[in-house]
Amino acid sequence: MKSKIRRRDFLKAASVAAAGITFMKPESVFGTSANSAVQLGLIGCGGRGTHVATSFMNSTDTRVVAIAELFGDRLTAAKDHFNQLSREKKYPEIKASNLFLGSRSYLKLLESKDVDAVLIATPPFLHPEHLLATVAAGKHVYCEKPVAVDAHGCQQVMWAGRKAGPRLNLAVGFQIRHATPFVEMVRRIHSGAIGDIVMGQAYYFTSAINFPAFPEAAPEELRIRHWIYDRVLSGDILVEQGIHVVDICNWVLQSHPLKATGAGGRKGRSDSGNCWSHYAVNYEYPNGVQVGFQSTQFDPGFGDVCERFFGTKGISESHYTGGVLIKGENAWDSGVARGSQEEISKKDWAAGSFKSSFKSALEDADPNKEKAFIESIKTGKAINEAPAGAESALSAILGRTAAYTGEEVSWDKIITSNDKWDPMIDLSQFDR
Repeated sequence: MKSKIRRRDFLKAASVAAAGITFMKPESVFGTSANSAVQLGLIGCGGRGTHVATSFMNSTDTRVVAIAELFGDRLTAAKDHFNQLSREKKYPEIKASNLFLGSRSYLKLLESKDVDAVLIATPPFLHPEHLLATVAAGKHVYCEKPVAVDAHGCQQVMWAGRKAGPRLNLAVGFQIRHATPFVEMVRRIHSGAIGDIVMGQAYYFTSAINFPAFPEAAPEELRIRHWIYDRVLSGDILVEQGIHVVDICNWVLQSHPLKATGAGGRKGRSDSGNCWSHYAVNYEYPNGVQVGFQSTQFDPGFGDVCERFFGTKGISESHYTGGVLIKGENAWDSGVARGSQEEISKKDWAAGSFKSSFKSALEDADPNKEKAFIESIKTGKAINEAPAGAESALSAILGRTAAYTGEEVSWDKIITSNDKWDPMIDLSQFDR
């Protein structure tokens, strides 16, 4: 079955309106000289946000000059962390006037003339809202994946991409597309190294992600602090985590899936949330290419992340923990030896960072992605990853929907559904 919506049409799509948002013309963000540090604002000071913003400061000519956070303890921890890092790098500390707390803190950060670019690292259900506001404020933006948890949010992201236009840089956190071994492998695949792709296998097997207990938190606060256990806030494990390998499949196959069937459930999870513990989805891509996707997020004592593609001339194989290679007529090996997920601590795995003693295939993924983003700002050669980010999110949502319903679901149904998930939570209740 062929999709009625062609890929190039999808990448131009975004027919929803952003009601109530006034888009400002970029001003100071384009005055950043090639020799000056890009001034970064961080929205969301959790583990991933702090890790990526730190990597920006360590890998690029970037200063964290403003932070916004819902909870006071995390704002204080982030302030102390980035001030210490700034002192080490001989930068000024973050001004007290650039520390923003509360449900509308992100809007206050976006008003700051000190901020050239923004890193969005809030829970995924907030990404469309924060992305739209950042583009409206005329700031460059790096948004963590997934860009949205539902089809409506993806439409909003595409709208933001259109509004970003050719001058604002809009990057999405699929850093694996910048990992050197993966870049070379995909280049070779696209050059015909494995011939015509017949089928694929992709999986993301990992252990449970354990957040602090916060025993004194009220239920609504705990829900936000434990957002990764809540399917409406996170998108569930396929959309929040498994999306990385789905994105790689789209990258390799240069398309989105046309339909999916799937199953899964919650067996094996011990947290109090409603996210599933496992998925098994079959995606069908153009030309009849079948890709079997599986994922876990509980504690069976095993973990690995990998994509394999079987072609008429060979097989490609790519693991997070090393082992990125091609077998067959045009054999190639990245030279990154295969390790195991057991060598990575759960804490570091959840934060997206790896032990310094462990060399993984993703070692330069974050730095390379960040360098590309900062370079695009300094050179004025804008990048706009909103369409591809929305496409990968919708591909993951397609598989999730198929698994939830137990029915075959088409791409056409997902792209035209405009389905919207209501988190049913008022963040202003946490304002002090």
